[in-house]
Amino acid sequence: MLFLTEGARTIRLRSVKQSQTLDRLQAGQLLVFGGNRTVPVSPDLAEQFRSGDSIYIVESTEEVLHIPAAERRIAEEAIGRAEEAFTGLASTPDQNISAFYSGFAGRLADESTWSKIQRINEIDVVAARNRNRSTTRLVADEKLRTGMIEGLRGWINAPSRRGQVLETVSHDTWQAHLMGDALGIVGFIFEGRPNVLADATGVLRGGNAVVFRIGSDALQTARGIMAEALIPALVEAGLPAGSVSLVESSTHSAGWALFSDSRLSLAVARGSGPAVATLGSLAQQAGVPVSLHGTGGAWMMATAHTQADTFEAAVIRSLDRKVCNTLNVCCLPRARADVLIPRLLSGLTKAGERLGQKYKLHVVEEDVGSVPAQLFETEILVRRAEGDIPEMQAQKLSVEQLGHEWEWEQTPEISLKLVDSLEESVALFNQYSSQFVACLISDDSEEQKTFYESVNAPFVGDGYSRWVDGQFALNRPELGLSNWQGGRLFGRGGILSGDTVYTVRTRATGTTE
Repeated sequence: MLFLTEGARTIRLRSVKQSQTLDRLQAGQLLVFGGNRTVPVSPDLAEQFRSGDSIYIVESTEEVLHIPAAERRIAEEAIGRAEEAFTGLASTPDQNISAFYSGFAGRLADESTWSKIQRINEIDVVAARNRNRSTTRLVADEKLRTGMIEGLRGWINAPSRRGQVLETVSHDTWQAHLMGDALGIVGFIFEGRPNVLADATGVLRGGNAVVFRIGSDALQTARGIMAEALIPALVEAGLPAGSVSLVESSTHSAGWALFSDSRLSLAVARGSGPAVATLGSLAQQAGVPVSLHGTGGAWMMATAHTQADTFEAAVIRSLDRKVCNTLNVCCLPRARADVLIPRLLSGLTKAGERLGQKYKLHVVEEDVGSVPAQLFETEILVRRAEGDIPEMQAQKLSVEQLGHEWEWEQTPEISLKLVDSLEESVALFNQYSSQFVACLISDDSEEQKTFYESVNAPFVGDGYSRWVDGQFALNRPELGLSNWQGGRLFGRGGILSGDTVYTVRTRATGTTE
């Protein structure tokens, strides 16, 4: 509930019995939220606000979000199309949905169609580079195309939870059946990743509809994929037109409007940490379940039972490119620093060489002496989104900064901390990390058992970190990954895929007696 104060008068803007439309704001007015907190209206917000606009306060960050009426209408219309389509999907046979995936994949495989999409994508890429934006995941190259096609084809014969009898409880004269069914409308927000558009359609397998908003970097590419491949496949398969709907705006406010709409059954956000945190809070305040992680980065830990060769190989394999499950923090036992630090630096060097780069190392202040001093005096070129930047190869880091995820382009970048025990490594992870991926390189089974039981992560491994991927680990397209930074998940794993988006209904038979 939101309140607005004007002098000594308080207006309740949302009420069960009585409400008023918020049509203006004044600088300095107090917006009341969270029951007993207030935030003042800024002069800029007061000037920009118009009748019909909306204001939301993110309780966790105290952000005041302004959603213009036009942006809200765009989001509402997209959700309205999905809502209508969801009703139609209830009676759509599974074979029609399979035909959609086949048709969508076939169009992407067609050279003529793909060349049209690539021409559109080139415009997005040039524009992004001109704004010094990362294009690592934006370029519509052959690898991205192949991944989209393989993912779509993987859904053609995939089973659906819809209509499945998950469990039957028998009584003397009747039975209760737990039945899988479609969840509803799934909202997606992602930045600069056109391939996620194909991944997101995985929710159709279970009879769900999808609404997505994509950032400005990839908006034209998404429109091209929709026009050239996705929509024709929907029409040909006989699926409702709004089964996949695009929010025709790349503004942040359109995304806020989408995630604050209670008609969503699930909100999935993929992007940068602060933006995802804001979106997740908005959805949760609207009563919408979320799948998000925002901040990624894997932690790797070693002990006295770590084989040096195994450790170095794991480092190399965890740094092939920058994604959310890339190695970000390494905790090494102080007693073995003389053995493992050289192997860490060797692994970083080899990972960088594969990408035609050096590497960047951040060392916690108290451990600086364990790393060759020349690294702190050597200047290298670090490949960032804005280009090659001259930086020192090693820099000091406070222990409180261990939770920072390094967003590198081509130059592998990690943090290093020396510890006195595995327990200390786990404690640091539980305190500072985003509670996402934790790996322990150890030959000791008891250490692995203790590690699994004590580390607060949804993804726990015994080697390289890059296995945390739905397609790679579970052989199904991944729609999103969730960490535990906002708490453990209820009733599901951290990998979200099309066949995990469902609800359970209870159906009774034999109750006529």
